[in-house]
Amino acid sequence: MTSAPELTVVQVPVSDPRVEPLLRELGDEYTARYGRDAHGELARYPDEEFTAPYGGALLLLLERGVPVAGGAFRRYDARTAELKRIWTHSAHRRRGLARRVVAELEREAGARGYRRIRLTTGPRQPEARALYLATGYTPLFDTRADPETIGPLPFEKHLPAPAARTGKASDL
Repeated sequence: MTSAPELTVVQVPVSDPRVEPLLRELGDEYTARYGRDAHGELARYPDEEFTAPYGGALLLLLERGVPVAGGAFRRYDARTAELKRIWTHSAHRRRGLARRVVAELEREAGARGYRRIRLTTGPRQPEARALYLATGYTPLFDTRADPETIGPLPFEKHLPAPAARTGKASDL
């Protein structure tokens, strides 16, 4: 019996060379679904918005040191992080990696004091819509409507408040 390779989570700047496959594949995917101007979506936000000083983060899942999935969040407001750039390498899909990325981003956002996550996904990304519904996000649109009539599909999720510490030994 073989075991699954261990995944390592790393926080990196957008300039890290390991982020290149994420940006390239997302750009190609957006272009295939939405047309040639879709690469502009990746340039919409300055890279620094995905760094800790600006309230954001970019995480990669590495398998044997190679990026297989990733995603980011940026500060939306004082209590809300906005997920962006959720990606799974085309050779590693159908392994639950996107769920892991979303969970890691939620954990990191919660650790930074965010209490809510928001995000949008395109109307031509049914797998992303299904991911967010399956991971507990509330759709802020009519799920019965034709997605093409809505435009970007907004979702939100409220994060649990951090556990209060009482100073008891059981809290340590």
